[in-house]
Amino acid sequence: MAISFDKVFGVHDDALTLRSERAKVLANNIANADTPGYKARDIDFQQVLKSMEGKPGGSLQMRSSSSSHANGLLSADSINGLQYRSEVQPSIDGNTVDLQKERTEFTRNTMEFNTSFTFVNGRIRGLMNAIRGE
Repeated sequence: MAISFDKVFGVHDDALTLRSERAKVLANNIANADTPGYKARDIDFQQVLKSMEGKPGGSLQMRSSSSSHANGLLSADSINGLQYRSEVQPSIDGNTVDLQKERTEFTRNTMEFNTSFTFVNGRIRGLMNAIRGE
């Protein structure tokens, strides 16, 4: 009997890749916090999840509980889910990086990466125990 890794891991293997790419984008934002004219970027997870439809667990729908909720991302320049972040407090030099927000998002992304990694690691450990007959 063949093992389908899509069924075993769900979206967590793709989530690890996505979280890794997002960490690079957020780190780039932090590194350019003092660069005049730099525009902060982020990954639109809703768009990426839509592109994952057809995979197990990939048809998740995002909902807001209030019409006043903002998505925080502009729809311009959307390439593979990468978008410019909307300005919360623009600076005089045109830089849109909010260092505290970027650090918060980087920390959150790291925690979510670790969550997916722990899930995948647990699944692998379970498969190894099954193979060994434990």
